Amino acid sequence: MSGEASGAGNTELRDFLRSRRARITPGDAGLAPQPGTRRVPGLRREEVAQLAGVSMDYYVRLERGRHVNVSETVLDALARALRLNDTERDHLFAVARPGRSRRRPVPPQRVRPGLYRVLDSLAEIPATVIGRRLDVLATNRMARALVTDFDRLPHRERNMARYMFLNEGARELYIDWEMAARSTVAALHLYAGRYPGDPQLAALIGELSVRDTDFRRWWADHDVFAHTHGYKRLHHPVVGDLTLNYESLTITGDPEQSLGLHTADPGSPSEQALRLLASWASDPAPPAHPDPATPAS
Repeated sequence: MSGEASGAGNTELRDFLRSRRARITPGDAGLAPQPGTRRVPGLRREEVAQLAGVSMDYYVRLERGRHVNVSETVLDALARALRLNDTERDHLFAVARPGRSRRRPVPPQRVRPGLYRVLDSLAEIPATVIGRRLDVLATNRMARALVTDFDRLPHRERNMARYMFLNEGARELYIDWEMAARSTVAALHLYAGRYPGDPQLAALIGELSVRDTDFRRWWADHDVFAHTHGYKRLHHPVVGDLTLNYESLTITGDPEQSLGLHTADPGSPSEQALRLLASWASDPAPPAHPDPATPAS
């Protein structure tokens, strides 16, 4: 998991570069077909070096995670050669320069009182504050009714990745569970590139890798993803199916906190379902229903 260079080299940089070139064919990269049988599914090292305009020896040392003082120009060229998107490019820069990553102790995150008031004021839409490692820092009543009451869980279990992989209820709630779970893994990888020495992240990755084979397999893919906006399809045990749009907004004062908001299209069945959920959640003694997020033991 660590992106730091060591005696074994920068393993995160090595694995990320290998995974990116393995997914691109020569045709995708604009290279002319070569005679003979290819032994690798994607680009060869020499082809990446050619596309990036660097020597074969330099690229080999870089992909092996050796101590290379790589410049921004070279990283930009590699990003273009490997057809990286903006999120992947940022990740490449982070893992290629582990010495420049933040290595000071990571302080606990706190949610401002004013932000709690904002959450409480959003009475009709689910809202959640997510922090480092996808930790769930705060939720409003609607979010607790939609997913689970994270406030009732032990602190270490208030985490979206743990919920997604260690809880059978998540597989029932998310209709497109695999898509949601893979994006969760990719978001953790993105964070790992910025904080390669975070011991809490290392513990989380270790636990999920041991306990869930899907997580272990997808972590090895080295995909990265930033949750910004999109949609989710859910099946709630009380109100049924919903298709909700989500927006992730960065919190001023702590760029590693984000406010996630879920809304439904006006006039849609999902909007009616959200209103029903709001009514159910506001009941001081709502009817019992199967909790979609009972923590796994």
